[in-house]
Amino acid sequence: MEVTDIGNKEEGKVWHRKPTPGKSVLATVVRTVQQNKTVRFLHVAFDTTGDSFLAGDHHGNIYFFDISRNRFRLVQRTGQACTALAFSLRRTTEFLVALVDHTIKCFDKDTKQLVSWMRGHEGAVTSISVHSSGRYAITTSSDTAQLWDLDTFQRKRKLNIRQSVGIQKVFFLPLSNTILSCFSDDSIFAWESDTLFCRYQLPVPDSGPRIFYKAFAVTRDGKSLAAGGRSNLLHLWCLESQQLVRVIQMPSQVRTVRQLEFLPDSFDGGASQTLGVLSQDGVMRFINIHTCKLLFHMGSVDEAITAVAVGPNGRHIAAIMDSGSINIYSAQSLTQDLNKPLPSRVAVVSGGGAGHDFSNIKMKVRSEAIRPARRSGRGTQVKILRPPAGSSAEDKENELPAGLNKKRLVALLKAFGEFPAKYRMFVWKSLLCLPENHAAYSSLTDKGLHSAFLTLQDKYPIKSHKLQRGLQRVLSALAHWAAIFAEVEYLPLLSFPFVKLFQNNPMLCFEVVATVIVNWCQHWFEYFPNPPLNILSMAENILGHHDKELLQHLMDCGITSQLYVWPLLETMFSEVLTRDEWLRLFDNVFSNHPSFLLMACVAYIISCREPLLLCSQKKDFEYFFHHRNNLDVGAMIKEAYRITGSTPAAIHPRTLLSDFTPLTSGQYPIFNQYPEFIVEFQSRERERIRLQEMEYLKEREELSALRADFVRRQAEEKAYYAQQELLQKAEEQRRNILAQEEEKLAQQRTKLTAMKRELKVKELHLLDATRRRFLKHQQDLQASQIQRLDQEISRKMDQREQETAAAVQELEVRQMELEVQRKRLEQDLLKKQERVGRELEEEVQLKMRAAERADETGPEQLHGAESNPQALEESLAEAYQLGLESDWQREVLGRLQQVEAEQERKRNLLAELQRKSLAEEEKLAHTMREVAGRKWDEVMNSRAELQEQRLAWSTADTGERLLHRPAAFVAAKGVNTATARSSAAPQRQESASMVCLNSTSPSGSSSTSFSLDRGRALLDSSERELLKEIRELRQKLAARARESTSPSSPSVPTPSSVS
Repeated sequence: MEVTDIGNKEEGKVWHRKPTPGKSVLATVVRTVQQNKTVRFLHVAFDTTGDSFLAGDHHGNIYFFDISRNRFRLVQRTGQACTALAFSLRRTTEFLVALVDHTIKCFDKDTKQLVSWMRGHEGAVTSISVHSSGRYAITTSSDTAQLWDLDTFQRKRKLNIRQSVGIQKVFFLPLSNTILSCFSDDSIFAWESDTLFCRYQLPVPDSGPRIFYKAFAVTRDGKSLAAGGRSNLLHLWCLESQQLVRVIQMPSQVRTVRQLEFLPDSFDGGASQTLGVLSQDGVMRFINIHTCKLLFHMGSVDEAITAVAVGPNGRHIAAIMDSGSINIYSAQSLTQDLNKPLPSRVAVVSGGGAGHDFSNIKMKVRSEAIRPARRSGRGTQVKILRPPAGSSAEDKENELPAGLNKKRLVALLKAFGEFPAKYRMFVWKSLLCLPENHAAYSSLTDKGLHSAFLTLQDKYPIKSHKLQRGLQRVLSALAHWAAIFAEVEYLPLLSFPFVKLFQNNPMLCFEVVATVIVNWCQHWFEYFPNPPLNILSMAENILGHHDKELLQHLMDCGITSQLYVWPLLETMFSEVLTRDEWLRLFDNVFSNHPSFLLMACVAYIISCREPLLLCSQKKDFEYFFHHRNNLDVGAMIKEAYRITGSTPAAIHPRTLLSDFTPLTSGQYPIFNQYPEFIVEFQSRERERIRLQEMEYLKEREELSALRADFVRRQAEEKAYYAQQELLQKAEEQRRNILAQEEEKLAQQRTKLTAMKRELKVKELHLLDATRRRFLKHQQDLQASQIQRLDQEISRKMDQREQETAAAVQELEVRQMELEVQRKRLEQDLLKKQERVGRELEEEVQLKMRAAERADETGPEQLHGAESNPQALEESLAEAYQLGLESDWQREVLGRLQQVEAEQERKRNLLAELQRKSLAEEEKLAHTMREVAGRKWDEVMNSRAELQEQRLAWSTADTGERLLHRPAAFVAAKGVNTATARSSAAPQRQESASMVCLNSTSPSGSSSTSFSLDRGRALLDSSERELLKEIRELRQKLAARARESTSPSSPSVPTPSSVS
């Protein structure tokens, strides 16, 4: 067993030394990467031919293995591990791979391109089933199954189920449009793929142990289904009758069935009989489902198998081992000992329907034969056929390999006229007793193609390359076996029908052809290279005995046996019979004596005597025996049997031909029944001719080379001169073209310059228009901004005017409140003055009474008394008046301070509003402040002058009053008017309102009168004039601001508004 490590290679050979014939394991493929780490293979899938397969490893690499060509190559890197593979699509270069991300991708193995990407599964895809046409595929996961159209890669159907019932597997039945779905509750349904109509449901066995189906397999004809699970029992269903036909019990080592695979056979017609059962111990056991015998097994406990893929042609098996490697098995080597009797390891538990009771039908497994125990029920009884105790020598002669009996086969053949189609190859193999010498055949094929057949396709072109190669291999093996077969010209015609029939098994084909040559071609080569005249004479004698008229007609037409017998023999009837007719004929040929072939030739001629009697030209006879004719093969075979039985012994070929002799086992027999000197002479002549031909070919090649060299040089010289001439013409032509092009280019440049100038002018116009448009846009923006600023200024001016008006109204209200308070104070002062006056009057009266009393004392004292009371009264009135003035001044000053504090708060508020104005108002504000400052200075100067005048007036009045103080009048009348004027002057400096006191002397004298009405009227008029000037000043400033500033500059509050 050769181990191939593919490593990181992208292509290479599967094996470097051809596997030894007879070995079951052809090669073991492993993949190791750095540090000898093995990358496990996960899945394998064969294509429709069975000669190549795909394998996916744990790293997501997909490899393509071609067993027939001994090559492998990396076809795709998916980057993630695969969960299922399918390689039997309608387009043979495409394949499907399911990945761990729950998607399915379609790749092309030749171009390595992604063809399609299919999504829709929520769980990992466990299996992919492709329809036999390759156009549809079913992908199955644990929760759903989806039907895809592989032409459009669109999802056609989706099968959803309840979560309580899981899907085990959904797959197509071979050669039909039926879908089989198997669920975890052991229920199996069959559906129509087009309409999804449920055709039937297999009945679940009511009795017996439950198997818990996990693995399923269907034969190639789609008629039988095998199912297994967590048990050592297998259920075999007949899908045509929907009945459980058999329950097979595996050995006790099998506890769980992991996988089931039917092994196809070339001769079973699709009804596979060999079933492979992979169990939990990693061993795959192959059993016969009819005889229930253990045929062979693969793997062991130490080298366990995890998954298996069987090729559709049944020639190769690919098994993934527990170590992660792939073992490639040859099914032919595994099945070469199937005919040997083996002890039985499995037992048929039941042959009845699904409704039978399985509790009482357990069987004991015996080593020699299977003997069912007694059981109740209506199940089909299993019968064991045993031969009788004694057998005669004749029976022993009729015994064939594989337990067949020739006598019974002949009886069967006579009854039905042919062998069953699906068992024909098996029967032929037994009748011919083929030894299957693998080693001997390999030694012949190792010599390669024989030189006599290297150009076979030129003489015998065949459309199928596979069939062409198979014919070359068989003919080369025959030529290596016996030298004469390299010289026999009709050998390809003789071998072709057998090659076409056994094209999938070249060894059996070789042995069948060799057996036919050894037995049915006896004495054919004695007259080599001429046809076998002795055999043809036998056929002519037999024809003359049974149909003299026909023979005489042939002789009269000049037709010999070489024309009417030899074409049938050298082609083995393949030119005149159809495939089915030829198979039916050779069923009888292989079942009888070798002389039966000659009898068949004579029978064919006699059966066609009517058309032959009508032919008279040689070309008509040639055409007749080289083309198919309307013939009843059954009647011809009956005629052959009649001729065989009625031919006299003197001319019967049986006396000259030996009985059937099979090929020897181990090594093929020596074949030397031919004139060796002729063959050797022809070989030598052929070799001489071949050498001469080779020498002639060599000389011809040299001469051809010289002639070719001369012709090449002559052609080169001629081509050189022609090229030079062409170059000169081309040069002149190109110069003319260049001149024309330069002229065109100059014109184009002129046009281009004009176009550029026009474009430049247009560009300037466009730029000017764009600039104007931009300027207009800017002007519009500035106008809109100015308009917005003007509106904002107007709004702010209106707002400030409203605020000013509100402030003026508030000042007027405040003025009115002060006026009310002033009047209230005047009333209070008048009341106090009256009270003081009354008190003074009372005191004066008291003093006058005292004076009167003093007057009574003496006239001298009267003068002093009158003078002293008057002085006292004058001083008292002056002091009292000064106290009242000081109190009133303090109260007025307090009120003025409150008014100033209120005005200061308003000024601060207006100043804060002023600071929030924009920077663009600074110039106007500065101008307005200058104007307001000048006006305010004028006002302050005027007020200062007024204050100075008032101070001067008050000072002069006070001095005058102090110099001219009439004591008697002051005591009688009260307050002096000049004192009141001097006290009112400082009050006009601080406030707009002035309080004037009007008091009368408490005494009844009218010498002096003080009135405050005149002072109050003067104060009111001056205050009104001052307010009027402030208001006019504010209006002038606002008008000047509107005239001198732009519309965008907002108004600024002036100090006049603050005042």
